[in-house]
Amino acid sequence: MKKIYKIVLGIIIFFFILLISIPLLFQDKVMNLVKTTINNNVNAQVDFSDSSLSLLRNFPNASVQLSNLTVINHAPFEGDTLVYAKEVNLAIKLTELFKASSEQLNIKSFTIDEALVNVMVDEKGNANYDIAKPSKTEETTDKEPSSFGLSINSYAINNSTIKYNDKQGKLALELTDFNHSGSGDFSQSNTELDTQTSTLISFGMDGNTYAKNQKIQLDAVLGMDLTNKKFSFLKNEAKLNNLPLIFDGYLQMNENNQEVDINFKTPSSDFKNFLGLIPEAYTKSIANVSTTGNFSLNGKVNGIIDDNHIPKLDISMKSNNASFKYPDLPKSVQNINIDAQIKNTTGKTENTFVSINNLSFKIDEDTFSGKGNIYNLTTNPKVNATVKGTLNLANLNQAYPIDLQNELSGILKADLLTEFDMKAIENSIVSRIKNSGKMEVINFVFSSEDLVNPIYIKNTVINFTPGTVSLTKFDAITGKSDLNATGTLKNLLGFLLADKKLQGNFSLNSNAFYVSDFMQENPEASEKKEETSDENAPKESLKIPAFLDCSVTANAKTVHYDNLTLKNVKGTLLLKDEKAILQNVDANIFNGQLALNGEVNTQQKHPTFDMKLGIKSFDIAQSFTGLDLLQSLGPIAGAMSGKLNSDVDLAGSLNNDFTPNLASVSGNALAELLTTSINPQKTKALSLLNDKLSFIDLTKLDLSDIKTHLSFSNGNVVVKPFDLKYNDIGITVGGSHSFDKTMSYNVTLNVPAKYLGNEAQGLLSKLSAKEQQNITVPITANITGNMTNPSVTTDLSSSVTKLTQKLIQQQKDNLVNNALGGLLGDKKKDSTSTTNKKGETVKKVTDVLGGLFGKKKKAQQKDTVK
Repeated sequence: MKKIYKIVLGIIIFFFILLISIPLLFQDKVMNLVKTTINNNVNAQVDFSDSSLSLLRNFPNASVQLSNLTVINHAPFEGDTLVYAKEVNLAIKLTELFKASSEQLNIKSFTIDEALVNVMVDEKGNANYDIAKPSKTEETTDKEPSSFGLSINSYAINNSTIKYNDKQGKLALELTDFNHSGSGDFSQSNTELDTQTSTLISFGMDGNTYAKNQKIQLDAVLGMDLTNKKFSFLKNEAKLNNLPLIFDGYLQMNENNQEVDINFKTPSSDFKNFLGLIPEAYTKSIANVSTTGNFSLNGKVNGIIDDNHIPKLDISMKSNNASFKYPDLPKSVQNINIDAQIKNTTGKTENTFVSINNLSFKIDEDTFSGKGNIYNLTTNPKVNATVKGTLNLANLNQAYPIDLQNELSGILKADLLTEFDMKAIENSIVSRIKNSGKMEVINFVFSSEDLVNPIYIKNTVINFTPGTVSLTKFDAITGKSDLNATGTLKNLLGFLLADKKLQGNFSLNSNAFYVSDFMQENPEASEKKEETSDENAPKESLKIPAFLDCSVTANAKTVHYDNLTLKNVKGTLLLKDEKAILQNVDANIFNGQLALNGEVNTQQKHPTFDMKLGIKSFDIAQSFTGLDLLQSLGPIAGAMSGKLNSDVDLAGSLNNDFTPNLASVSGNALAELLTTSINPQKTKALSLLNDKLSFIDLTKLDLSDIKTHLSFSNGNVVVKPFDLKYNDIGITVGGSHSFDKTMSYNVTLNVPAKYLGNEAQGLLSKLSAKEQQNITVPITANITGNMTNPSVTTDLSSSVTKLTQKLIQQQKDNLVNNALGGLLGDKKKDSTSTTNKKGETVKKVTDVLGGLFGKKKKAQQKDTVK
């Protein structure tokens, strides 16, 4: 007996060792067989990064595991990934291990985990999933026949995503969280396949989204007649979100088309089925919702599917006098009536239409209803609809669980009729667009992430006519700003339905308009910026929307921007092509007037501006304190008081708070000072200059009627030299400074010599009083350094030397002039002068001439002079 046990144990150990060793011996062969078999049967490149073979995992079948499986398309989708799977597990018979790579490989079962399937159809109708090679009878004799076989008992696809993008049909379908499993015997020509499926489905067509993450569950038993390619739905239950459906029918695969005949319906008529149709994200749990009335959904889909046909459709949805109430909400929705259909009676896609014969409900005493039809869904959709009723918006989230950041409030009254087709909207054919009716909103509060403050609309009235939507009344408040507007919109439906620009003309009036109420905070900038208590400080502006093509004629009594207050603001604002164009804007500010024309352009990442400013009678002290731009253009002007006129042309980029980026500003200006005085103590540079020049008092400087030209670019301002007067001192000023506060200015003073001290007075004493008045000395003052820490230097110390040189030169000039006057004869001399005086004069002249020409006259010669 022990011997038998030893033999049995030895056999078991032998087989165990065999089961472990065979995968090691055959793994490379099996992996090569799998890869070769698949590539021989598909017109694509199939590969995987790693693989393993086990005889224990699914004994008595061999188990093959593939990691990071990829299926890469050939032309015309060359290089595109059709399938990626993180892991694929195959179960095959042990006998398959001993087959040659050219023989058929039969797979018993498989699982696919975390796959991404990317299905595409291009504009020419080519499909990237059409990768199966033709069968043996379809191939030429020089190509290998297909050797791929299936004998599957079960399969599963887990946690995967399937995307379908049909560019030719303009369809987009996406299945996420896709889980599907099935079991059956594919080796039989007639069998049953038991399947379970769950997924989230999103669907769009022609760029419009019709379903987003709708939950679908399907448990179906399929009768499979593989010989005739007919698949019958034998026992089937489905859920669309939480709406249960039962269905039956079949799908027949023919040589040139497919034939379908499917019927479905709700298993009960409870109105809770309707709430189940709505995604749970919008309904919350409906388990404890109380309902009355009925709801039914019935449908039939039958006909041929080919390039020219779709199945006929007859789907209806009905409810009569139903109601529902959520247990934790105070109000209910009553008198719910629904009568809607989707139909196609011809099998032609263009003949599909939707009819909403009645849709109505009541909350408290407010009743709202509508009806309409949509024809030619796939070609040129034609719509006619009517909406009528009154709705207290505050009751909506008291009767239905709507997640809102801010509660709705206000009364909506509507009585509207619309009729149009999409091509008329796209091509602006007004004769085929018919709108009529009226909509009114009272005490409505609107808030959004794009708005700094909610907009409280006291009352607005909109009238609809075939060609125009008229805003006949709009009375609103946001923040501290009040708005009153009227105007017209020309293509509201085109904007809503066909990506058209929103065109309109409006008149806007306001008593108080705070720009900060319409500026959006930049979260990143606010983290870095020091906190400020100024509630009117501007924030990052919203980008001007590309869809706007509007003009606004504005009239505001007061506009507040940052620390500025503008009065009686009037002008026109054009919003177009992501630009704000200002035309003939006038305002009162700084006790003067401002005229403004130009534009702000937000087409690029960083907005730019190009403006022309007309400044008239600005109070210099106020304006240079209130405007950073003026401070940068003329920093020394901060010490002045009086009036300013100026014409300024400037362009550049804008900061996040929509103030000019001074380093980018370029342009020029002509400034004119009127009745202006100066206080040098307000500016350190002028204070130093005033101290350096004892003979001048800058507070008494006459700055009236001075004009100067400025040019600026790359952060630098150049001031063209200009002249001014202080008593009998002429002054010329010119130079430049930069927006980073560095400067270089030259002040040249033509100073009468009498102001230059005692030493100069001693020199002047040798001259006559008349000559003293005409003697001036140029003195230069250089102002450099930073505006907060300037440096002032003068050449005043060398002025006496200059004066001495000037006096010597002047004496020489006078002497020469007198000598020449004597030689030429001075007819103005007195004829009664004595001979002795004449002789002295002649002697002086001859001495001077002798000195000039380098030799003297002989004594005897002067005796001959008469």
